[in-house]
Amino acid sequence: MTRLNLSLAALALLLATASLCSDPAGMLALWQRSPEAARAILIELRLPRALLALAIGGSLGLTGAAMQGLLRNPLASPDVLGPSTGAALGAVIVAYTFGIAGTLAMALGGIGGSLAALGLLLLLSRGGASTATLLLAGVAISALGGALTNLALSLAPSPYALYDVLFWLLGSLADRSLLHVAVALPPLLIGCALVLSGRRGLDALALGEDVAASLGVDVARLRLRIVVGTALAVGAGVAVAGSIGFIGLVVPHLVRPRVGGRPGAALMPSALAGAALLCAADLVVRLPVAGHDLKLGVVTALIGAPFFLWLIVRQREVIEP
Repeated sequence: MTRLNLSLAALALLLATASLCSDPAGMLALWQRSPEAARAILIELRLPRALLALAIGGSLGLTGAAMQGLLRNPLASPDVLGPSTGAALGAVIVAYTFGIAGTLAMALGGIGGSLAALGLLLLLSRGGASTATLLLAGVAISALGGALTNLALSLAPSPYALYDVLFWLLGSLADRSLLHVAVALPPLLIGCALVLSGRRGLDALALGEDVAASLGVDVARLRLRIVVGTALAVGAGVAVAGSIGFIGLVVPHLVRPRVGGRPGAALMPSALAGAALLCAADLVVRLPVAGHDLKLGVVTALIGAPFFLWLIVRQREVIEP
């Protein structure tokens, strides 16, 4: 277990270093001509991008593993069940109210939207709903959030605002600054700490709610802790980087076979693997593709969507009545 965490941490740090040191020949030439400009690029552009990739990727992997353990459903993840879509809707509404440059306001809007989506799903889960019902409810919540986001876009006050928000929704870490890091990191870290604090409870919950309660686990408090932690982490991440899907779905499935299938034991490896995967995806988007810039959310969707389809086929008995 420790060896797995160390290996994944080393991989994530290696990829983050590669992000900082991309185009070494160009950076060396720039450093020789203007050390101040090269230093500014490293500190003000590349460092925030690498830090956000590590933090947001880690939070998506962690919250995806936690939601799958909490709902005991391998198809659960922030982007499937509504938190990511709710966060995007909240951030879009706040962006129109305070302006796209209102980073702190967008983060608060993202957290509020994510919390609203998860709260609705939590209310549905309290009545003893089956995992299939919860999955379908989450998909419906996600679809509703997407529809409301599209409605907000159609009512954009100007085409320039619409253009900015559309590109932001595609997901990107480009042109992010240390201000974005300062705004996103506190709620991300608090949210991840809340989720990690429930790892033992998730292991007990895998045996059923009655068994977990008999082992001394406060199931209601555990559920609330993970929901609030997920809302904080996902909301802040979406507000800063836009919609980045499928990290929370794919990563836990890659990690779980190596930790014996225990939901709590999969949390930290999923966080480290998510950080590594998002750093790798961010390196891919920098590759020149016919003069166009790829978007991070597009790359992660191209990776995750086929995997999601494979999961649906494999778990079709879960979603069939």
